[in-house]
Amino acid sequence: MPQNIQPNFILIFTVSISLFGLFTTLMLALYPPTVKENLLWRKPLIGSIFSLICILGITAAFFPNKCSKTFNLLEAEKTAVSNAKDPNFNKVLVTLKGHHPDCEEFSAHVMHISNHTLCAACTGLFIGAFISIIGTAFYFFGGQQINEMSFPAVVIGIVGVILGYLQLKFRGFVRLMLNILFVLGAFLTLVGIDELTQSLSVDLFSIVLIVFWIFTRIMLSHWDHRRICHNCKSPCENRRLEKPG
Repeated sequence: MPQNIQPNFILIFTVSISLFGLFTTLMLALYPPTVKENLLWRKPLIGSIFSLICILGITAAFFPNKCSKTFNLLEAEKTAVSNAKDPNFNKVLVTLKGHHPDCEEFSAHVMHISNHTLCAACTGLFIGAFISIIGTAFYFFGGQQINEMSFPAVVIGIVGVILGYLQLKFRGFVRLMLNILFVLGAFLTLVGIDELTQSLSVDLFSIVLIVFWIFTRIMLSHWDHRRICHNCKSPCENRRLEKPG
């Protein structure tokens, strides 16, 4: 029986830092700086940076196959060479659907709508990013305020990010919803922190944390895909390849 691939040190480190970042965000919401910065360009700047992150995420969701090839080309070459040297390896081509191998082991990662197969995670991230851009337009550029809802927004946002990490345990529609909550959680956290602190430095710190949360989520996804392929008994050419999504 194959053994599960255990999380490596880097993955454990990034998850730990992400959780510490969530805790730090909660502390900033509970004890915001007393000095406020009345910079007229603070909100437009932070809104522009966050919008750019969302747009990059939407682009990645639109072209998952190209992203997969870009990030896994070297690993694919290594696997192909390894398989060619293995006399017991029978090369079986596995097609991709929803940029995942068309394999029962990856059935939890995709959704079927009509005759189309979609990656549940990428679709959720796309929807979450699209909604967040709309919210960004209203708050950071439209002058909207949330006032007394600032702290609840941070708490709900933190919960949303944590639930986004747990999406690996679910399938289909639930996985879709948790990925939506992951992006909306990051957005609500940023908005709540901005309203509470009104500090450019704190906002930029929150942006860095959001990027790190996204990086951690990608690493968790890569580890999960490697684990699935490692435990799979099918001798296909996709085995042991990392498929981001």
